[in-house]
Amino acid sequence: MATQTKRATIYFDPELHKALKIKALETSRSITDLVNQAVRESLTEDAEDILAFEERKSEPLISYDQMLKKLRKDGRI
Repeated sequence: MATQTKRATIYFDPELHKALKIKALETSRSITDLVNQAVRESLTEDAEDILAFEERKSEPLISYDQMLKKLRKDGRI
């Protein structure tokens, strides 16, 4: 079964485009594959972050100062 794809125009910074072309050549992959992978990973990370927020939404809130004091007390900073 063939995968359907959508076409989009993306304008890259020239240096970023050059780096993508080099990586594509070195890895024998297309720029499309590299960009699709990067976007997929970014969206997956966002979904994981949202899930983590949902799981912790019932935790009590503490101020930044309270958190710093706790980290210092625990020897983390």
